[in-house]
Amino acid sequence: MYYPALEETVCRQVLPNGLTVLVMPRPGFRKKLAYFVTDYGSIHRCFTLDGVAYEAPQGVAHYLEHKMFDMPWGEVSADFAAMGANPNAFTSYDMTAYYFSCTENFEPCLKLLLQFVSTAYFTEESVAKEQGIIGQEIDMAADSPDSRVFEQLMAAMYPHHRIRETILGTRKTLAGITPQVLETCHRAFYTPENMVLCVVGDVDADAVAAMAREVLGDERKPVGIKQPIPEEMMDCPENLVQSCMEVAMPMFQLGFKCEAPGKGEAAVRQEIIGDLAAEALFGESSALYLQMYEDGLIDSSFGGGFETVDGMAMLTCSGDSNHPEGVKEAVLAGLETLLRQGIPEADFLRMKRSALGRRIRELDSFDSTCFRLCAYHFSGYDYPQFPALYQSIQKEEVQAFLRRVVTRQRSCLSVIYPMKEA
Repeated sequence: MYYPALEETVCRQVLPNGLTVLVMPRPGFRKKLAYFVTDYGSIHRCFTLDGVAYEAPQGVAHYLEHKMFDMPWGEVSADFAAMGANPNAFTSYDMTAYYFSCTENFEPCLKLLLQFVSTAYFTEESVAKEQGIIGQEIDMAADSPDSRVFEQLMAAMYPHHRIRETILGTRKTLAGITPQVLETCHRAFYTPENMVLCVVGDVDADAVAAMAREVLGDERKPVGIKQPIPEEMMDCPENLVQSCMEVAMPMFQLGFKCEAPGKGEAAVRQEIIGDLAAEALFGESSALYLQMYEDGLIDSSFGGGFETVDGMAMLTCSGDSNHPEGVKEAVLAGLETLLRQGIPEADFLRMKRSALGRRIRELDSFDSTCFRLCAYHFSGYDYPQFPALYQSIQKEEVQAFLRRVVTRQRSCLSVIYPMKEA
């Protein structure tokens, strides 16, 4: 399909096995990038497969990502390197992605990507060995103030949603991850119907689809049914959570709870409104940002935005400050001033043009393009349609969003203070 607003084409096919294949041709480019992604992340621990209910240990999606690179003949990263390709992977709260970039040997690299991600090869020895490696990651994250300030905020804001749990899991939950657990989770969610293959580069879309059929076959397989995500009350159970670490000055993250975005165009519309709301309230060009900076409440580390995960959303800002609670009060007061005066139409149009321009420029990045195409596919939205959605949003929608969301009841402030001297 051709998208004239972007002057881009996306070739879309759904294979007999249920896999969606997305190809954005980039004629003349040497670089090629392929993403093979499953609609499965750290929050999807409870599910039903073949009529049997499962509750997997915390951290299993990330553990599975690590072990997928093992094949009977060895670790596949060396195979990619031998072909001049760069492989990698990541696990988020609601998806897991495997990808590679290359300038040559695209076809054998794509075949290898499809093979290793679709193959469940877990031995007792290799799974036990991985516990030590991931355990070190967990310890490093525990020593990271950036991780701590976010994780304690999520635990305080969300009593039910599994975003309150870390993606990596804990050293205790690692002990419950066995080859059998990994095989079950792989069988439930690493099935073509639950995945998407996305390629950007100078490639033939039909050849990509043919390779996927050759490696994966045409059979449709059962997909795990995720347990519904519990609904959350919008008021935060706690409005302040704090701890101490080895930091030079206090660091904070302030969150405001938002309604879950759902799926489809309405969800993407809410995301865009949330992004514009963050920019209007505490973006670098906002009156509030300038006032807080002049008052010494914030420094250049301050920033904010709108965050979404399957089943939750929040408006957030963070940074370093000697007066974190003063920042919160300034944000609440700044919201009142903004709503009383209204967002000037010229400022709103400028913000919207700027935000749309950033999204369009992101298409220059193969990685960003693949990620967006996959993430929005799982949300039920055709991503290249976004320019029309931006154009349709009115400032009244942004103001109504801010009025509803930025309240004391929906807020929680997470602070990491420096350790007190003995």
